[in-house]
Amino acid sequence: MLTQEQIALVKATVPVLREHGVALTSHFYKRMLSHNPELMQVFNQGHQRAGAQQQALAGAVLAYAENIENLGVLLNAVKHIANKHVSVGIRAEHYPIVGKHLLASIREVLGEAATPELIDAWATAYGQLANVLIDAEKALYDKHANEEGGWSGWRFFKVEEKKPETDEVTSFTLVPVDHGKMPKAKAGQYVSVRVYVKKENLIQPRQYTVTDATKHSLRISVKKIVAEGNSPAGMVSNALHQDINQGDLVEVSFPTGEFNVPEGNNPLCLISAGIGITPMLAMLKEAIAHNPQRQVTFVHICKEEKDYPLFDEVEALSKSGSVELVTCVTSKSGRPDEAFFTSLVKPNTEYLVCGPVGFMKDATQALERANVAKEHIFTEKFGTGAL
Repeated sequence: MLTQEQIALVKATVPVLREHGVALTSHFYKRMLSHNPELMQVFNQGHQRAGAQQQALAGAVLAYAENIENLGVLLNAVKHIANKHVSVGIRAEHYPIVGKHLLASIREVLGEAATPELIDAWATAYGQLANVLIDAEKALYDKHANEEGGWSGWRFFKVEEKKPETDEVTSFTLVPVDHGKMPKAKAGQYVSVRVYVKKENLIQPRQYTVTDATKHSLRISVKKIVAEGNSPAGMVSNALHQDINQGDLVEVSFPTGEFNVPEGNNPLCLISAGIGITPMLAMLKEAIAHNPQRQVTFVHICKEEKDYPLFDEVEALSKSGSVELVTCVTSKSGRPDEAFFTSLVKPNTEYLVCGPVGFMKDATQALERANVAKEHIFTEKFGTGAL
């Protein structure tokens, strides 16, 4: 239990974390992965190289320090992190390793400012947070293992079908090698897929939305990430596109994630851009299956018509329910502006938004300015960090 003195010491580091947090977390990851290289197969090395993981951890540590006296405000963040951790196989035994290197990094980066009292305070604070996450993750692991068709950790799947959807997007239908039962996946949930990346001589996991699920299989639809500016090419997406073929094996985690269709029968507005369409397609299927009369506005933004993945499925589904399709082709009409998002506002509607971060910020801000309550707007960011 943190004492008042320790709480004061942790809070006193907030200005330092604001200014030097990324330097601290960058030192931490470099230290930990050099001492424990086996963890490289757990952490996304693409995000490591781009600096996204360092920034995300810096933000999380800062948020924890700022709210050390009121952790209740972090409950949604804890739930989100726990789902992500379970998806890539982080376990209770990893937390002491992380803690050791985090505390060592604080000492090494802060130097003389890292007094024994400060290190003790952060050790206690880290232990408190670790226990919260360990408990939340154990509950998820236990739940997944005990569901019908469930499992904990990794399960081998075979690629039953590899199907190009666009020039950039390919779908993979996966079946369990053990021929066992499959669990029901909620629309919007994702799995981690772990593969051997030949070019890197490295095992890596990545998270992909389940775009279709049956009693015998699940499907993911993967965008090939090419190098652009300071952003490296996607290790796993390129390995899947180039090296993984029908009949090959991959490891898959249990479906998880909290970005799901809101309960009830209020109208839905599903807004996506790019590969953000993947959870929206699954949500459209689920909404129609549950209630074909539920009003759904399905909005997708793409550069060209040919870049609209899974369109045939979207169009077919729209004919079996009360669905309005809205497509914005940016090469013809430009990027959607505030008026575009405002035009989507209807009474009692729940809004779900998925796509690039800038797009989601524009959409959510426009909806809020049009008097849509925050509790009726749900977002999902692919990758590391919060929106």
